Amino acid sequence: MKELVVKLIGNYINMLSYISKPYAANKAMYLFTTPRAGKVNEEQSDFLQTAYQEELKFENHRIMTYRWLGTKQTILLTHGWESNSARWKKLIIDLKKKGFNVVALDAPAHGRSGGNIFNALLYAEFINVVANRFSPDIIIGHSVGGMASVYFQHKYQFAPLKKLVLLGSPSEFKDVMKRYTDMLGYNQRIVSELQHTIVERFGSPAETFSTAKFLETIASEGLIIHDEDDRIIPYKDALLIKNSFKNSKLITTKGLGHSLIDASVAEHIYAFIDA
Repeated sequence: MKELVVKLIGNYINMLSYISKPYAANKAMYLFTTPRAGKVNEEQSDFLQTAYQEELKFENHRIMTYRWLGTKQTILLTHGWESNSARWKKLIIDLKKKGFNVVALDAPAHGRSGGNIFNALLYAEFINVVANRFSPDIIIGHSVGGMASVYFQHKYQFAPLKKLVLLGSPSEFKDVMKRYTDMLGYNQRIVSELQHTIVERFGSPAETFSTAKFLETIASEGLIIHDEDDRIIPYKDALLIKNSFKNSKLITTKGLGHSLIDASVAEHIYAFIDA
């Protein structure tokens, strides 16, 4: 059923492209940047209520943050697409027991943060605001949360950041876009117009937004964990990231998928941040 809906949406936008390519591309971009999930449900809310909550701002955007106090280093957690800070529940509970000061934020248009549109560049600005407020020593990012964290560190070179953990993170934005356009079955009219739209909105073509390339400018120590069976972000992205991340280690898992929510992953993280 889901595949049928996706095909119908793709066909509809393809038809629109013969009326107006810019209009159709804007529709396609809106679909790509608008999360349909990720808001906080009742069970997640109960857990997040255990944190000190503080609302920050970037321009006219509301940023919701959650903090669990500890005496050791500060760890910032950045979640991925259609998720929220509660996805870290198991990890947060263990990090608290170990004495770490833990901060999590909800991404743009996710959780209790404001806005309707999401992209990694805006997310990086959210991370910058939060980093300047709480001064993390370590960032742990899942999926596009990892990508946004890398872009943040590339752009701002935040000095206190000593370690960076990337879980199932994408490398090349152009590949992310291709997977999206292939999934929807967009015609070449949409694909080419989307390329123009990206340049107009973000100032550069999709090819310039590369986690691997950004990591060439980052001196922090890194841990990369990626599952070879990840169907969302291919394992080859982890290899690209590892080749560029000078001071990093790659751990490959199997059978955990994209979420990487597993005790074995947590143990690798603990060993890395305690070293």
